[in-house]
Amino acid sequence: MLVIRRDLVEAMVAHARADHPDEACGLIAGPEGSDRPERFIQMINAERSPTFYQFDSMEQLRVHRAMEAADEVPVVIYHSHTATEAYPSRTDISIAAEPDAHYVLISTRDPDQNEIRSYRIVDGVVTEEPVDIVEQY
Repeated sequence: MLVIRRDLVEAMVAHARADHPDEACGLIAGPEGSDRPERFIQMINAERSPTFYQFDSMEQLRVHRAMEAADEVPVVIYHSHTATEAYPSRTDISIAAEPDAHYVLISTRDPDQNEIRSYRIVDGVVTEEPVDIVEQY
């Protein structure tokens, strides 16, 4: 189960809406070993595509170095789908490289509804998990 603060969910949704019609992407870092998302990191979709996302490699390197220096890990890796449901595509599954992360998808296909779902993706196996949105930890 992903337990996440409402302000972090709102930040992901705002980023997804702002980048629409392109996919948005980023992560939320948390203390190593905690499984608690705390620090929102909006990233650039280097592909600038409505159907695919890729972190900018230099930005990703800087972010990972900063997380390592702060004893943080990527607790949530998020991106948006602009025209489809919030379910990982074959490409999403093939690039999922953090077995301990929660993969959060936000669908922006309906401007009046925020569809947010979370998954664990390990060795190509996708498992949906409940999302518990809380005011504070």
